[in-house]
Amino acid sequence: MAPFRFSTVVVGVGNTVLSGDGVGVHAVRALMRDPRLMPGIAILDGGKLGLELLGRIANARRILFLDAVHSSVAPGTVIRVEGDELLGTKIEWSVHQAGIADLMVALTLVSSKNAEVVVLGLRPVKVAWGRSLTPAVRTAVAPLVDAALDQLRVWHSSTSNLVGSSYRVSQEQYDN
Repeated sequence: MAPFRFSTVVVGVGNTVLSGDGVGVHAVRALMRDPRLMPGIAILDGGKLGLELLGRIANARRILFLDAVHSSVAPGTVIRVEGDELLGTKIEWSVHQAGIADLMVALTLVSSKNAEVVVLGLRPVKVAWGRSLTPAVRTAVAPLVDAALDQLRVWHSSTSNLVGSSYRVSQEQYDN
């Protein structure tokens, strides 16, 4: 797999057959269709790929994960995790904590860049067999996409090298 040359990458993670667990994938798919998305950003439907995503994010300076998160807040609330909260913490912040944590550790081993990583997510109502999001989480996907766009605007305003088209990859394209 050829490395990406995008400095900013958005990755939606989750399992869409486990209801609320797939919220990151639902959000990144909505982001892919959003006309407000600025150019020069790679958008990836990472699904359950875990460490397989390493080649796609290794050269990024900024990585935004969209995910289902553990939290005591009300289901459907947008949650932001970054910096020290991501590494070396005992707080369970991601439904996929092992997968994203492993990916971030591997990233430090293969990348010469110190990427800025932000996780935006929603607390699911439940994680159980089923393809549908609960109403509270389904309603909150739009605010999660808005929060992602806000973060991307902050990053976009701090750099001038985001030019050209955005790059969008669905999980199905990894199989080809």
